[in-house]
Amino acid sequence: MTSTSRKAYGVKGAPYAFLFPASILFLLFFALPIGYAVWLSFRKVKVSGLGLGSGARKEVWAGLENYTAALTDNELVAGALRVLGYGCIVVPVMLGLALLFALMLDSEKVRLAPVTRLAIFLPYAIPGVVAALLWGFLYLPDVSPFYFVLEKLGLPQPDLLDGGPLYLALSNIAVWGGTGFNMIVIYTSLQAIPTEVYEAARLDGATPLQIALRIKIPMVAPSLVLTFFFSIIATLQVFNEPTTLKPLTNSVSTTWSPLMKVYQDAFGKGDIYAAAAQATIIALATLLLSFGFLRAANRRNKQEASR
Repeated sequence: MTSTSRKAYGVKGAPYAFLFPASILFLLFFALPIGYAVWLSFRKVKVSGLGLGSGARKEVWAGLENYTAALTDNELVAGALRVLGYGCIVVPVMLGLALLFALMLDSEKVRLAPVTRLAIFLPYAIPGVVAALLWGFLYLPDVSPFYFVLEKLGLPQPDLLDGGPLYLALSNIAVWGGTGFNMIVIYTSLQAIPTEVYEAARLDGATPLQIALRIKIPMVAPSLVLTFFFSIIATLQVFNEPTTLKPLTNSVSTTWSPLMKVYQDAFGKGDIYAAAAQATIIALATLLLSFGFLRAANRRNKQEASR
């Protein structure tokens, strides 16, 4: 091998050398655990006799038994329906506020834009468990300053941790923490739009509202799709908020969301095989919903481009 060929080989192999450490970490801490969970989902424990002594309990092949049990589990289905109602509140409100804040910050008349942008984004930097604890303190009637003010004013004091208001309480935590991140994504996309587009629109007599509705929002549609995609995944994986608020109210059960059901089966009941099957189903549902949404969005973009 000549020196020239060795140099060419070294240049071509450089990207793989940089990718190698990340690939090893991905394999060890992501791919292998997922593969092991899928493997466990097809297994179960067979108990012989009274289950005492060595060899009385052994792991055997279960086939689709764990998946059949998961799909017919009323608690898992009920948790999925609760998360669906939760997502119907969180996703449109959070993305609507993120788009509104991004458009406001992109306006020429806005003042103290860096400070305002930081203030909107800052709640996202607070860990989800800490945010849930803070809001849980504000939701409790006995210790919340808001309930104290409402009592002094003689106004109604609704219990946000019981019944239907619980969805609003949980959704508020997610909206408060996730709006800032989505706003930054949309705002960054707005900043990439050439100013000549706005100048041409103003010369044609377009008002700021018309520019926002007919130029800005259509041009940041890919960012809206991206944030919607992230929001769907986060909604399907809701765990921190209901788990943190559970000690404060009896309205949140240990299986309120599908991931809470997985956690309860794995660490509460010790049935890691059923939990692995449920986790695999949740992952597949997330993948199918995300893939279906992205395909629908791409198809729509192609139809609009062909017009």
